[in-house]
Amino acid sequence: MSSSEIIVDARGHRCPVPTLRLRRALEDAPAGANVRLYADDPLARIDVPHFAASSGFDILDAAEDGGVLSFLIAKPA
Repeated sequence: MSSSEIIVDARGHRCPVPTLRLRRALEDAPAGANVRLYADDPLARIDVPHFAASSGFDILDAAEDGGVLSFLIAKPA
């Protein structure tokens, strides 16, 4: 597993843009990659876990700091 992360900064965008950008990044990422999404839309709290579960991705980390949500998603190897 690589220690580098692909960053998707969707702050300032409303649903469904953060999830769409995350999906695009995961599609483009190599197998085994980790993609971190930053979003400040409160709906991402619901949308991202639902997207990950329905698409077969694992959420490795989820956090919130100062209204910014951060999700680390693993693409299967």
